[in-house]
Amino acid sequence: MNKKNKIKIAVNGKLLTVNLKFSLRNLAEKLKIPTNKVAIELNEEIVDKRKLNKIFLKNKDKIEIVHFIGGG
Repeated sequence: MNKKNKIKIAVNGKLLTVNLKFSLRNLAEKLKIPTNKVAIELNEEIVDKRKLNKIFLKNKDKIEIVHFIGGG
């Protein structure tokens, strides 16, 4: 695929190259992340997980994904 059709993003500090028109839902699926057990932040703003299909990534976006951990 052509480089023009790719963008670079950072996920938890690691650089990834993905296709244009790549949604947050696509990213979660690619990384095999159970969206019901994580919080997702895009460019320092918490994302409403009901909108993952509608949020498309842009070049240089920064995504942080935090897993919930139970404790006592």
